Formats: sequence, structure tokens, C-alpha cells
Amino acid sequence: MNLGCYTKADVRKETQNDEILRFVEFWKQRTGRLPEELIFDSKLTTYKNLNVLNQQGIAFITLRRRSLKMLREVHQEPASAWRRIELHGVSRIHKTPRIIDRKVTLKDYEGPLRQMIITDLGHEEPIFLLTNQLTSSPVKLIDRYAQRMIIENNIQDGIDFFHMDALSSAVAMKVNLDLQLTLMASSLYRLLSLRIGNGYQKAKSRHIFRDFVDATATLQITPNEFIVRFQKRAHNPLLVASNFNNIDIPIPWLGGKKLRFVFG
Repeated sequence: MNLGCYTKADVRKETQNDEILRFVEFWKQRTGRLPEELIFDSKLTTYKNLNVLNQQGIAFITLRRRSLKMLREVHQEPASAWRRIELHGVSRIHKTPRIIDRKVTLKDYEGPLRQMIITDLGHEEPIFLLTNQLTSSPVKLIDRYAQRMIIENNIQDGIDFFHMDALSSAVAMKVNLDLQLTLMASSLYRLLSLRIGNGYQKAKSRHIFRDFVDATATLQITPNEFIVRFQKRAHNPLLVASNFNNIDIPIPWLGGKKLRFVFG
């Protein structure tokens, strides 16, 4: 399950390189330990900060920024330098990329880094993947990095349905609040989809809203409970099968009255 736990809407270009270290500190404060592994965009760090992560014992996977010189050198590599692998967690059309797997040394980083140059993965130019995981299999590392795309798809869903790219204020504090509330709403939609199942686990928020949330109901308030009676709808049986009709939730800020759903 992919749920957002850290948001920051006011990251500036001049401070973005240290953002990954700020996340590490956030995670340590919340959990009492360092993260085991980080997968992130190349814009969020520097080689010096990669060295800090490595010294802290944190495994990482990121992308190296490509230069024209690097691309020219890749195009000059002989065919024998490449080998083809088979991935598990990507679409069939990009299942067998070619890679060059080598150790490299970079400025401000102590010791070797592992660099995998990857092509035939759906990108116009080769990808340069960097990691301090020197012994893991290439398939495992590339599959792991590909999971980052799932998070990006969730962000795109947030933009599409929750209008995350049109927050209501230019004031930094309010933008952060807007973004946090948006991610909370997105996470609640994810939890709803997981509980319903039946193929909705991968459905977009707009689809879930249309089938389950955008419904007509009557509200009855009694001395002890709020009763929400939904009209008959084609998807109500899925909510009943998910046991939503047996929910019995006391609401503290409404005097302990209970919330109950009734489906027509």
C-alpha cells in the first residue's frame, strides 16, 4: 500500500539538494530509527549527501544526472558491453532492457558506487541508475526503482482529481496545509479502495468517487446516532460485502453519537 507520510510544498531550488537529509531526520524523529532504503529523484541530493546516507548505513537508489559527455560515451560502447535482463514488475513491452553494470567513483563520495546504464526501458535516452547496494541483483534494483513510478502515478491522480496543482493560497503555511489535507484525502480513497477490493485497488480516485462517494442519501439524527440511508445503487452490494453496513462508530466530537450506514 502506498500512502503519503511526508509532504513539503515550499521546497526551493536553492535548498532542494538537502531535502533528502531533512526527510531522514523527519523519519528518525517519528520512528526512532533511520530508514532502511531510500529511492528518490536526482534533484533532491548531491554526491556529498549520498556519501552522508552511505555513512549512515542507508541503502539508496537514485538517478545520475546525464551530461552530453556521458551520453556520447554510452553511444560509443561496443555491443559486447551490454547484457539483456528480464524484469518482473514492469509492462511486457519494457520487460527486457539492456544494461551496463559497473562500479564508478564520483567526486565527494568516498568509495565505489554502482552505476547501471539502462536502455530499452521506454525512455528516449539511457537511464543512469546509482546505488550503494553493490551486491544486489540488477533485476531487483531496477524493479525496485520502477515502483517509484507507482508513487508518481498517485501524484498524477492527486493532480487530476484533487487539483493538487491548484492549491488555494500562495502563503507557504496554508499551501502546506492544503497539500497535507489533499494527501490525507488521497490516502483515505486508497484505504477505501483496498477495503472494497474487486479490482478497485488500482482504480483512480475519480472512479472511486463516481461509483461510491457521489451518492444521494438521507440523514436521520436520533438521540444516539446518525443514520445515513443511501438510495439503491448498482455498487451498494460491494459496500455491503465490505461490511460497511455493520459499521458502528462513536464520534467523539459529536457527543459520542454513533455513525451508521444503511444501503437500499
